[in-house]
Amino acid sequence: MVSQRSQLPVTPPVKSLVAGGVVIAAAVVLFDVRDMGGWFTRSQPQVNDKSCSEFVQTEAKLSREQLAQLLTIPERDSKERVREVVAEPYCRLASLNVRADVQAEREAYPLEFDPKTQLVILYENDEYAGYRFNFE
Repeated sequence: MVSQRSQLPVTPPVKSLVAGGVVIAAAVVLFDVRDMGGWFTRSQPQVNDKSCSEFVQTEAKLSREQLAQLLTIPERDSKERVREVVAEPYCRLASLNVRADVQAEREAYPLEFDPKTQLVILYENDEYAGYRFNFE
């Protein structure tokens, strides 16, 4: 007598791979990978490069005349020469590395005639390296 063993259907490996792929794709769609980027950025502290890190002279404001004089000072002139025109800053911003191996200092001055705008002066190794405006 021949025993009849129940034969289970053998699943070919291709069907298993397709089924696994479908499950993974469904998980990705449900998890929404795009939101992962937002989650990672929310978990990191936000650094605002326009925020003061140290207040120096909270009454400091830059007049039109001071701004005009500052714009005549060439880059790479001394920090002392700039300070003769603008005096102490309102505040200092976080330092930057604009160029390799050079730590740049930034000082902010609100404009007397436009208080929502700040002039930010950049120094590299006690040399005047330029300016920019921060607008609110």
